[in-house]
Amino acid sequence: MYNEIDFAKIDLNAEPPTKEPARQYYFMAKCREWTRRFEKENSRPPSACIRTFGCQMNAKDSEKLMGILEQIGFGISEKEEADLVIYNTCTVRDNANQRVYGRLGYLHALKKKNPHMLIGLCGCMIQEPSAVEKIRKSYGFVDLLFGTHNIFRLAELLYRRAAEKNMVVDIWESTDAIVEDLPALRKYPFKSGVNIMYGCNNFCSYCIVPYVRGRERSREPEEILREIRDLAADGVREVMLLGQNVNSYGKTLAHPISFAQLLKQAEAVEGIRRIRFMTSHPKDLSDELIRVMKESRKICRHLHLPLQSGSSRILKIMNRKYDKEQYLALAKKIRREIPDISLTTDIIVGFPGETEEDFLETMDVVRQVRFDSAFTFIYSKRTGTPAAAMKNQVPEAVVKDRFDRLLKEVQDIAAGQCGKDTGTVQEALVEDIDHKQPGMITGRLSNNLMVHFEGPKELVGSIVTVRLKEAKGFYYIGEMI
Repeated sequence: MYNEIDFAKIDLNAEPPTKEPARQYYFMAKCREWTRRFEKENSRPPSACIRTFGCQMNAKDSEKLMGILEQIGFGISEKEEADLVIYNTCTVRDNANQRVYGRLGYLHALKKKNPHMLIGLCGCMIQEPSAVEKIRKSYGFVDLLFGTHNIFRLAELLYRRAAEKNMVVDIWESTDAIVEDLPALRKYPFKSGVNIMYGCNNFCSYCIVPYVRGRERSREPEEILREIRDLAADGVREVMLLGQNVNSYGKTLAHPISFAQLLKQAEAVEGIRRIRFMTSHPKDLSDELIRVMKESRKICRHLHLPLQSGSSRILKIMNRKYDKEQYLALAKKIRREIPDISLTTDIIVGFPGETEEDFLETMDVVRQVRFDSAFTFIYSKRTGTPAAAMKNQVPEAVVKDRFDRLLKEVQDIAAGQCGKDTGTVQEALVEDIDHKQPGMITGRLSNNLMVHFEGPKELVGSIVTVRLKEAKGFYYIGEMI
């Protein structure tokens, strides 16, 4: 949530404030003058479309962008044939960059038909100097380039673009600033992400994130709790606490607190029924966190715990700071303390130097832990990371064979894991109507699996009790009781 602002009271003849977020409200008011002129001349408000690539933190950033644009006076559109199109980019894998370049060709054709159209690129990809240089050189029709650290400056950048009539590039190499209390347009009225920290200090050898998201910066706990309380007052029933590594939350604060302590404080917020979080690093997952999850009535029975590889040798080269046996011991402890927990993971296949023996170690962990689901990835070389310069890159045909074998194993185990709760009665947060089966609605269980059951669309946003009648591999068919 954010401070409600009376834009009519902002003196547009005064100098812009130097402090945030007051400075951005000033520029929102400035931009509102332009949108009013546009609407008068075109008999409609200007439209804006935001396309989000990547993780939950990118999705949260896009909600902020949409909230700012809505306050300025834009109508939010799902179509790229809009007056303003912003791509909020991901750069974890190279194909994400290539996808954006491909889409820019399509946007260029649209802009030729509508010369007043504005195109913006933001997010992780724009923190890469090579990407910015390529866009400047080959995609000169782009109007705005800004990175991950200054998402909140959208109104100011739009105002600059209108005044300067040239491409605006505003890339911050790093920052200690955390600017919240700005508008956000949530995708769902009943659930919301909440950023608790930004950046990452882990420097896994394959990962570009620390270079584009910066070092770890934690928000003050009271700011987070105030946001959660405001969300609860606005009808939100489920929050997801977001960070690149939530388990290291609080370490950079003047008065450090642990992530487990923050969870306990969040659980005390009235009106919030469920709490989720993403993402946990195995090296930082404490006994305190396990205990808090075990005792909680609100923290969902789901833990995403990225493995990446089951080979201790490869994990060391990846700079993951744990080995196979430590991961297995942690997973065993979690399952022992929280028997109904759903464990999910990320796994990379084909990391430089990976042998068949290393791969079989990964398969062994998968069989021992029996993940409820796993995101499996073929290693993607990311320029600027240590792994990109490593020798012994694994041949494509070998990687493809291993990936297919892993995927089959993961899916077979996940299908069996899904069926273990057949016949039980559980609570589900109804998230949508079932678009494939008329009369059915779709709910999410505490363990993050979906259940489809008969019910009216008016139940969307409610938490209801369902009996899980039949497992369908990766979801359930149930009945409301």
